[in-house]
Amino acid sequence: MLKIWGRGSSVNVQKVLWAAEELGLAYEHIPAGGPFGGLDSPAYRAMNPNGLVPTLQDSDGSLHWESNAIVRYLAARYGAGQLWPEAPAARSEADRWMDWVPTTLGEPMRVLFWGFVRDPVHADLNAMTAAETRLAELWGRVDAHLASRPYLGGDRLTMGDIPLGCHLQRWLSFPITRPDLPHLAAWHARLGARPGYARHVMVPME
Repeated sequence: MLKIWGRGSSVNVQKVLWAAEELGLAYEHIPAGGPFGGLDSPAYRAMNPNGLVPTLQDSDGSLHWESNAIVRYLAARYGAGQLWPEAPAARSEADRWMDWVPTTLGEPMRVLFWGFVRDPVHADLNAMTAAETRLAELWGRVDAHLASRPYLGGDRLTMGDIPLGCHLQRWLSFPITRPDLPHLAAWHARLGARPGYARHVMVPME
């Protein structure tokens, strides 16, 4: 059985829990980090030297960290032809959307999350306004991509939908003005119909 460490309110932990559900894998979820603590313990640092969540231990005892890397690992090992596209071109499509999250989307999302949720007392309102404008443009790119397909990689859900789908739920939860993006809204509705997404991602932010 898999073991997954991390608090369920973490967007990075949500990726792994959702992926495990999509693949029908049995797992034990061990809350860690935030109010649960434990990330600085020697035992945890021996598994994940960064002291961050999530951490995954597979049934063979192997340890994995970094959320997108874990999603890729699970998809490759347990979801070939499902979450893991076997054709190189299709896999590249999923990969680039996964990489686009930390390289492009992540920073403005972080600004709004910290401003609205984590530390609103010290929020930089100018930075938040800039982030809101930037995110409207970035999510518009996703909307345009989804105009010709139901999922990011084509006709079915792949690992590429998981990181971005988790961040979409957060963006839709922020008290901001958002542009009308019908293809993005339809994608969110399709994700919301999936039990793993509804259970692990459509939850209140911490």
